Amino acid sequence: GNYVRPDCVIWRHLGLWQVALAPEARPNVGLQRDYQRLIQLTSGADADYLRGHLQEARWLLKAIESRADTLLRVVRCLVREQSGFLEFGPQALHPLTLREVAAKLDLHESTVSRAVAGKFAHTPRGTLPLRAFFASGIGTDAGGSASSTAIQDRIRKLVANEDPRKPLSDAKLADTLKKEGVPVARRTVAKYREALQIPASHERVRVGTASAPQSPGMPPIVEGGHDANRSLRPADGRHAGPAQLRRDPL
Repeated sequence: GNYVRPDCVIWRHLGLWQVALAPEARPNVGLQRDYQRLIQLTSGADADYLRGHLQEARWLLKAIESRADTLLRVVRCLVREQSGFLEFGPQALHPLTLREVAAKLDLHESTVSRAVAGKFAHTPRGTLPLRAFFASGIGTDAGGSASSTAIQDRIRKLVANEDPRKPLSDAKLADTLKKEGVPVARRTVAKYREALQIPASHERVRVGTASAPQSPGMPPIVEGGHDANRSLRPADGRHAGPAQLRRDPL
């Protein structure tokens, strides 16, 4: 496959999450002094022409620096909000939208959208698109919300651990999620199951396997000693995921 060059690096040091931009995100460019001296030695129309291009170059350098600073701010915000995702995997991904990040950083939503478009981060969970840190949410019985990514991950695990002789139907999967405090319609379960490329229950019983493929675009889930069958019931009434996620300051 094609090699993806990350635009930033996310790692953990002494219990704190760290963020740094890749050199390519902040190129080492500048103005040639000879060009600036040349302006001082010219006059008239030639000097005006050179000064005009010099100003354009300065604007370009400022735009490059501003774009890099915006990317760094956005990534730091994503790490603060989604530290659980980095530590525990998709089941701990909180609902987070472009608009919410923009509001936290006092930026326009379109600015955040451009900042993350086509950008990748090298993380302990592999190289991920920055879009992977965003997720829509579904309300829970506890008054909080669970991300669609976390719900899909839970469906994947339920199917992976089902009885091959009696695969779980979409209705039964929806009922299980409802018992865990996440009311999801059967048609929504079907949509998520299809997104995970998991066959319908009557097809799974024919092939005689209960295993489900890994979520597209996600790295393998590293459980790290945590229960693979952890439910989505929120521990704090706000978000679904591990019982208590530490959010380290950046």
